[in-house]
Amino acid sequence: MVTDAQDEENASRRDPDELHTRFFRLNSRLLTAGDRLVAELGLTSARWQILGAITAAQQPQPVAWIARDLSANRQNVQRIVNDLEEEGLVRFEVNPHHRRAQLVVLTDKGRQAFDAAMGLQAAWVNRLSDGLSVEEIEAAHRVMIRLRNNLEDSMETENLE
Repeated sequence: MVTDAQDEENASRRDPDELHTRFFRLNSRLLTAGDRLVAELGLTSARWQILGAITAAQQPQPVAWIARDLSANRQNVQRIVNDLEEEGLVRFEVNPHHRRAQLVVLTDKGRQAFDAAMGLQAAWVNRLSDGLSVEEIEAAHRVMIRLRNNLEDSMETENLE
């Protein structure tokens, strides 16, 4: 007897459109769950993601670079960074290389919020991966990387035409 989960998995193998639809649904659920996870910290998934990008950069960057690193719309990132600045989680500094593109710097309060979010995330991610083998997780990583690379390649090709 085929279970619903097995039937869904088989359908995804046969239909790449179904796989993409499932990615959209998963993304939506991850964002909603992330919002709930960090709500007590005054964050959203989007704010958490931007704090993470600022942390990962290891040096102050302008909003445009943060947006590029996240493959996100610069205007959306700017709006969120402005909100983070109003709440004291980031501050702007003069960019010696560009008069108008200020650098975004994580404050101590921002570092504490990001670290607290990552502390909550550790247990959450372990629950999410419950029942998955290392091989399944590695395969999922490979698929996501291949899909991202294919998407980026197609976007570059479209921009050249």
